[in-house]
Amino acid sequence: MTKKQRKTLYRILAAAVLAVAVTLITKLLPLPWFGQLALYLIPYLVIGYDVLRKAVLGVLHGEVFDENFLMAIATVGAMALGEYGEGCAVMLFYQVGELFQSYAVGKSRRSIAALMDIRPDSANLEQEDGSVQTVDPEEVPVGAVIVVRPGERIPLDGKVLEGTGTLNTAALTGESRPRRVEAGADVISGCISTDGLLRIRVTKPYGESTVAKILDLVENSSLKKAKAENFITKFARYYTPAVCLGALALAVLPPLALGGGWSLWVMRALTFLVISCPCALVISIPLSFFGGIGGASRCGILVKGGNYLEALAHTRTVVFDKTGTLTRGDFAVTRVRSVQPGGETALLELAALAESYSNHPISKSLRQACTVELDPHRVTDVQEIAGRGVDALVDGSRVLAGNARLMEEEKIDYRPDDGVGTVVYLARDGVFAGSILISDQIKEHAPAAIRGLQAQGVRTVMLTGDSAGVAQAVAGQLGIDEVHAGLLPADKVARVEALLHSQKEGQNLAFVGDGINDAPVLMRADVGIAMGALGSDAAIEAADVVLMDDDPAKITLAMRIARKCMGIVYQNIVFALTIKILFLLLGAVGIANMWWAVFADVGVMVLAVLNATRMLQVEK
Repeated sequence: MTKKQRKTLYRILAAAVLAVAVTLITKLLPLPWFGQLALYLIPYLVIGYDVLRKAVLGVLHGEVFDENFLMAIATVGAMALGEYGEGCAVMLFYQVGELFQSYAVGKSRRSIAALMDIRPDSANLEQEDGSVQTVDPEEVPVGAVIVVRPGERIPLDGKVLEGTGTLNTAALTGESRPRRVEAGADVISGCISTDGLLRIRVTKPYGESTVAKILDLVENSSLKKAKAENFITKFARYYTPAVCLGALALAVLPPLALGGGWSLWVMRALTFLVISCPCALVISIPLSFFGGIGGASRCGILVKGGNYLEALAHTRTVVFDKTGTLTRGDFAVTRVRSVQPGGETALLELAALAESYSNHPISKSLRQACTVELDPHRVTDVQEIAGRGVDALVDGSRVLAGNARLMEEEKIDYRPDDGVGTVVYLARDGVFAGSILISDQIKEHAPAAIRGLQAQGVRTVMLTGDSAGVAQAVAGQLGIDEVHAGLLPADKVARVEALLHSQKEGQNLAFVGDGINDAPVLMRADVGIAMGALGSDAAIEAADVVLMDDDPAKITLAMRIARKCMGIVYQNIVFALTIKILFLLLGAVGIANMWWAVFADVGVMVLAVLNATRMLQVEK
């Protein structure tokens, strides 16, 4: 609890004690009306002086119709009509509700503040003489070397020059899975080095670092209001003056028509004003979205505004890119077939040696899969054949490693491999030796992501530039509803356009990509979801939602959060308006008195805020 909240609490307790004491005194002693008024003004002013002050300032500044004005008019009017206890009680309970609201909003802000802990306080800048100086991260230039000790947070994005260690990325991803780094690895700000001393060369200034972009994204998310928030803002703008005019009409017209009873109808009008206060809607709706964005950010899901959270809740079709989104995007050897029984290890070594001088991703995957230490001196006369493969001498033997076209051109009698992926065929001295299948690996949580979305009634579509065979195989493994293969970037945009036109009114389409080569589609979809790659610039810039740990299962979680948020928003709107309308009618005909008005205002606000704070609890 903040200092201001504690002060309000002390005022509430003091005013409550004084109000009880004054009530007892007035019951025991026969005081005149002005004596009772003087006594009740003590607790009334203790608890309500700030509301009266804000109401007066609002009138002076032209901002008349707000909750302070309504409370001031209602309570001052009650006191003027001799209802001292009721006027004092209304102000007391209103302040109780305000304290509760302040605490709930503070709790929501603290949940966001937990994310703000990733902000680095300092950087250890290495000097030319080898010494280390502690400086502000914003003062560190690109190309400088910083030192990160065990337990410290990496202050800037960079590349490890020296040292090995384990990084805790939980603050960015919401998951506690450690990441091992060594010399040559790229690291991003916000991670904590749990062990090992790291020397890092800075590659980006602080303003362009991952931490700075994430903080800016979360802090500014409240600027992008959802339709529900805009509706409440406009509603309150017209609603409050309307009920004030209604209360005035209720106080004046019936006595004029009936010829008297002014105090009765004025009291009903004041009750009408207390009931009409729109605090429950004005406070609880933004709090719901704020809580939803904060809860998502703690799970490594960055939502750029309440409008995108609302759009995500109405999404009924999710379109996926394949490579880097549903699959890892790095190739690995998945099968080795050797002509010689038991010769798989030797065949893999032969392929790795033949490809040892190539930088092609497939060549790298062959070298990574080989468990035997490779001696490049065993390889000579290497010749890369564009679009075919490699021709090299390995231990004096001519080795061909490449695709089926290379085998056919060299008149090699090979055995076709119908596996899904890239097949490398090998021949030694003109004789077929075997084949190696290299495939992109499906991400661990991709099947769960697809199942989770389909369980929520979402249609899943995959767009890829890969071949139809590979696309169908991946889609079959994952259970995707619809597949389109062999697409260029422009074709993906056209396909998404067609899918958007097929959507029903009120239904949205989300596209999930890696945020680099899918930027046009991310921008065109109703909701662009990017695999953040722990800080990809293109992902953070192009997308509306960023998954900081590249886990596709987080899409299901994001949609659950969005739908829960919108469910709470609709519950609060229906609940608050229903109670307000019911009690306004009861107050107008004299059934609901000032005490009922307190429930209709403060009680509804407390219940609505309590409901909104449910968004702070996110179950992964």
